[in-house]
Amino acid sequence: MIMAIFGLGSVFGAFFGGKFTDKIGFYYLQIGALLSGGLMFILISFLESFLSLGIGTFILSMCNESFRPANSTAIAYYSNEKTRTRSISLNRLAVNLGWSFGGAIGGFLASVDYHLLFYVDGFSNILAAIFLIRLLPAVNKKKPKETESRAIKVHSAYHDKLYLAFIFLTILFTSCFFQLFTLQPVFFKTEWQLSEQFIGGLMAMNGLIIVFTEMLLINNLEGKRSPLYFTGIGVIIAAFSYSILIFFPAAAWLAVISIILVTIGEMISMPFMNTFWMSRSNERNRGEYAALYSIAWSVAQIIGPIYGSFLIQYGGYKLFWTFVMGICLLTACGYFYINNLNRKREFKNVMNIASS
Repeated sequence: MIMAIFGLGSVFGAFFGGKFTDKIGFYYLQIGALLSGGLMFILISFLESFLSLGIGTFILSMCNESFRPANSTAIAYYSNEKTRTRSISLNRLAVNLGWSFGGAIGGFLASVDYHLLFYVDGFSNILAAIFLIRLLPAVNKKKPKETESRAIKVHSAYHDKLYLAFIFLTILFTSCFFQLFTLQPVFFKTEWQLSEQFIGGLMAMNGLIIVFTEMLLINNLEGKRSPLYFTGIGVIIAAFSYSILIFFPAAAWLAVISIILVTIGEMISMPFMNTFWMSRSNERNRGEYAALYSIAWSVAQIIGPIYGSFLIQYGGYKLFWTFVMGICLLTACGYFYINNLNRKREFKNVMNIASS
């Protein structure tokens, strides 16, 4: 229940984070989110009743998730069209490094005292805010030039039908991808009889592959095809990783191949997904676009384990993985379809400008 409340808070945090990003700017919202989130982590360590934990967790989640739209907007601000996808990949590299170190540090702290988890988490948030203030100058005005002129006509993310279709597809795909951290480890343990240590190594391998190869991969792909084309390709590769869990017998080396494939799919699709939504936004509505994208991930994180557990309970793992693979393939087709629509609209806009 507490984690469900956390997911609900993340949806509200992303929504209001996007609104405030467009109103006060990404710089101050990032600082506010980090400071408030840090204080909430420390405060939660003193809460013990279900009601107080539920309220505290909801507020903490709102603070934490409001950071994401602001941070995504900051990436768009400090990059340009040529470097944007690589900038996103660099940010993902930092996230995966933090994920790897955080898990190890968290395990050690929990073995000593659970309260230390909240203290360290809180002070690391506050320290990040201090670094942000010290290392980056305050941004008091908008970026002087908006390079993505084709996005200017879109006034609101909530009225951009093509983008809403993209968000729907993103919810579908990421709900499948999140199985990597929720039900897939359970499958490896209960069905394939792999040890906890080996499964932990598989999860760590996912992050290490991203850290060492994603920047190089994106550097070679960026600019060669449209972002949605690469997104669709990445989703198809992820679908192939799930096919291994359906059609092959239990084997540790097959588990490794499955994780490698889903990681490759992740590395190809997700940076270009970010590039796409940024390309449709401008300096006046980027917070809204970032908020919807963050909300899509929060919703996927909530619904993925729900439908996954239901399918496993009533149909078994084979039905579950078949469903996940099918959703990925359908989602990839959807990405290719809206990519074609987007290209036709861009061509039509160019022709209209040329004729005028």
